[in-house]
Amino acid sequence: MRIETDSMGEMQVPEYAMYGASTARAVENFPVSDLRFSREFIRALGRIKQAAATVNSSLGKLGADQAELIAQVATEVADGRWDDEFVVDIFQTGSGTSTNMNANEVIAHRCALVDSSITVHPNDHVNMGQSSNDVIPTAIHLAAADLLVHELLPALRHLLKEIEAKAGETMDAVKIGRTHLMDATPITLGQEISGWARQIELGIKRLESTLPRIIELAQGGTAVGTGLNTHPDFGRLIAVELSKSYGIEFCEAANHFEAQAAQDAAVELSGQLKTVAVSLVKIANDVRLLNAGPRCGIGEITVPAVQPGSSIMPGKVNPVIAESLAQVCAQVIGNDAAIAFGGASGLLDLNVMLPMMAHNLLESERLLASASRMFADKCIAGLAANRERCADQIEWSMSMVTSLAPVIGYDRASKIAKQAVSEGKTVRQICMEEGVLPEAELDSLLDPASMLAPHA
Repeated sequence: MRIETDSMGEMQVPEYAMYGASTARAVENFPVSDLRFSREFIRALGRIKQAAATVNSSLGKLGADQAELIAQVATEVADGRWDDEFVVDIFQTGSGTSTNMNANEVIAHRCALVDSSITVHPNDHVNMGQSSNDVIPTAIHLAAADLLVHELLPALRHLLKEIEAKAGETMDAVKIGRTHLMDATPITLGQEISGWARQIELGIKRLESTLPRIIELAQGGTAVGTGLNTHPDFGRLIAVELSKSYGIEFCEAANHFEAQAAQDAAVELSGQLKTVAVSLVKIANDVRLLNAGPRCGIGEITVPAVQPGSSIMPGKVNPVIAESLAQVCAQVIGNDAAIAFGGASGLLDLNVMLPMMAHNLLESERLLASASRMFADKCIAGLAANRERCADQIEWSMSMVTSLAPVIGYDRASKIAKQAVSEGKTVRQICMEEGVLPEAELDSLLDPASMLAPHA
C-alpha cells in the first residue's frame, strides 16, 4: 500500500493502483455491490477528458504540453486500457463525483508515468473547466447515444429485415387467426408476422425520435448550470470535439439548468426502450405459442432447435431463444421503473441518482441490442411454417362460419357453429348435411383465401 492525500486527508491506496486517495475513499465508503460502470460509460469519460484538454488548450487555459499529454492518456482510457482501474461501485454519491475523480486520478497518475517532467493535477488540469455535475450527465448522453446509434438501432434494423423476409416467405401460408386465444377467422402466417415487423419498425422510429434530446450535452454548466470557472465557449467547443470522436452531431444543452437539474431525456429514452421491450415480448410469446407442441399444441410453426430442452425428457426441444429474449425484456422494463424513479428524484439544481440511471439505461440498450440480434439470427431466420398443420386447423375451426353470416344471417350461422362443436364436425360438414347452401356457393364462401382481405 502507499499513502496518498486528498482534501480530506491521507488514504491508503494499493501500491500499483492508477487511482488516488479520492477513489480509494469511495471504494471504502461504498461497498454495496459488484456493479461498476460499463465500457461505454468509461469510454465517454475518456472522450470528455480528451476533448476538455484540447479545448482548454485552444482557449489558452492549459499549456500545450499538458493538454497533449492529458489527451494522449485520456485516449487510452477511452480505448479501454485502464478499465480495471475504475473501481467505484455504481451505488455511490448521486452525482457520480467519485467516478469523475476516479477518471481524473487515473489520467493524472498515468501522465506522471508517461512524462514526469510535465505537471498534471487531477483537479487543476484534468478536471479544468468541469464539474462532476456536468461531466456525468454528459457521459450519460454520450454513452446512450453511442449505444443507440451504433448498436441498438442497427440490431433492430437487422431484426426488422429478418422478420420482413419471413413475412414475405409465409404470406401464402393460410392459417386460423386467434383472438382471446380462441379460433377466429383465417389469416396468413405472413400477415401475422407482418404485424411483428411493423412493431419493430415503429420501435425504431420511437427510439430515433429521442435523439434530438439525447444529443444535448450538459458540459459547460459546471457546478449548478451557471458555467462558473469555465470559458463561455467551452460547452460549444466540447460538443464539437465530441461530435468528431463519436460521429454523432452533439450540441451544447439549450439550457444548462435543465440539463443538470433533470434527466428527462434519459427517462424519455428509457420509456421508448421499454416500449420496444414490450413489443419484443409480444413477438417472443407469439413465437412460443405458434411453436407449441410440436404434436399436442398449436404447432403452426417450427423454430430452430438450438439445444436439448430437458434433462429428463429425451428429444424435447424448447423455444429457448424466445425465452431468453422475454427475460431480457423483463429486465429492461424493470430498469425503466428504476430510471423513472431516479428521474423523478431530481432535487433543485442537480439530479442525484445519476450513477444508477446511467447503469440501468446503458444496460437496457446493450441487452436489447444483443437479444435482438440473437432473436433474428437464431430464431426468426430459421422459423418455418408447418403448412399442412395450418390447413388442417382452418377446416376444423368453427369460426369459418363467419363468412356465411352475411348470407344466412348471424343467428343461423351461430347455431351451425355450436352444432359443429357439439357433434365434432366441421362447419362444412354441417352445412352439407343440412343443405344450407348450394355446394358451389358454400365452397366459395368457405374458401379461406377469400377471407383474407375486405371485399367491396
